[in-house]
Amino acid sequence: MNKSELIEHIAKQADISKAAATRALEALIGGVKVTLKKSGSVSIVGFGTFTVSKRAARSGRNPRTGAAIKIKAAKVPKFRPGKALKDALN
Repeated sequence: MNKSELIEHIAKQADISKAAATRALEALIGGVKVTLKKSGSVSIVGFGTFTVSKRAARSGRNPRTGAAIKIKAAKVPKFRPGKALKDALN
C-alpha cells in the first residue's frame, strides 16, 4: 500500500473526502516528525511506538573501490510494533 492508497482507505473508512484524509495523514506524519526531531517518542496504543536511536560512527568500505571510508554517527528512526498489531498478524 502506498500513500495514495492509504489516503483512499482513510477517506472510505472515515467517510470523509480525500482532501480531508490527505490533511489528516499529513498532520499525523508531521506530528511524528516534529516529535522525533526533538528526540521524543510517539506511542499509538494498539499500533506501536516510534522512537529515535543513535547509531555510532563506524568505518565501512566503498563497494566500488574497496577503499575504507568513515561513516558519521547518525540519529535513526525506529518503530516497535505494539502487542495488538503483532496479535493481528499472527
